[in-house]
Amino acid sequence: MAVNLKQVAEMSGVSVRTVSNVVNGFHYVAPETRQRVQTAIDALGYRPNAAARSLRTGRTGLLALVVPALDQPYFAELARAVVRHATAAGYTVVLDQTDADRERELDLLSGQPGRTMFDGLILNPLTLTSADIPEHAARPIVLLGERAIASSADHVHIDNVAAARAATEHLIATGREHVAVIGTQDIPSGQSARLRLQGAMLALAEAGLTAHPDLLRPSDTYTRAAGYQAMNEILDLGRPVDAVFCFNDTMAIGALRALRERSVRIPDDIAVVGFDDIEEGQFSAPPLTTVRPDKDAIARIAVERLVARISGEGGEGKEIEVGFDLVVRESTAGA
Repeated sequence: MAVNLKQVAEMSGVSVRTVSNVVNGFHYVAPETRQRVQTAIDALGYRPNAAARSLRTGRTGLLALVVPALDQPYFAELARAVVRHATAAGYTVVLDQTDADRERELDLLSGQPGRTMFDGLILNPLTLTSADIPEHAARPIVLLGERAIASSADHVHIDNVAAARAATEHLIATGREHVAVIGTQDIPSGQSARLRLQGAMLALAEAGLTAHPDLLRPSDTYTRAAGYQAMNEILDLGRPVDAVFCFNDTMAIGALRALRERSVRIPDDIAVVGFDDIEEGQFSAPPLTTVRPDKDAIARIAVERLVARISGEGGEGKEIEVGFDLVVRESTAGA
């Protein structure tokens, strides 16, 4: 026999309305009460009737997370955190990717027919403009990433300039003077790359150092293959280089492979820093020094803000900055 709300209410010692509020993800339930109800739900094996709830509330119980590429480890790890926090709030997450294509971003933003319907959208845009949000947004949204878009939507991000500056300052503090950069981008969707380059250049300038233009290597894709190719190109130049800052960890892992193949000692000859702190970097050879954005905080705040907006709250759009750490491992510090 199916378990109903009344049985959950009796076991948890609360009203049926309180159980309904927890099941429907309303955020104004005290944390201890929510936990007691969730414990009863788990113990009894209660499963909400999604169709009935949708008809009653006008909501689907679905949130969408849309990122540029799901095969990028950073976005996969972020998605895992978003799912965890959304589940705790009573929502199911639908995932999609845009491949940095403007039409796909607009399509998902506006909820075109044929797409899965959902109550709110967490979106990491690469091509949208300030005019796109009010013109096309069909439901509550929260923005992620570095593309600054003035809108009524909340924007959750880290300070990429400060993070890149910290990574470069670390390289300089270890005695490096000839720092190369992998991952510059001069394309509309390359906002994060431009901010990270700005941070790196600030750190170098403050130390009285410069980076030769040949050591600033562009990359349209942030893959292992791109990092591998760029590192080989840098080595082929024959210019002095004793450190490399890669704008994400997957490129850094490709760069490490190129250095090992050419018998370059890491970090004795060339130190390597990445960005994102993906799990793979802990097990690279050598383990990778990297910038660690607080992915769990990004996911938690994005879900909280989106649930609030779905409930009719939220007010004006907020710029919410999340912290980061520099994780020092053997790729810069030695064994």
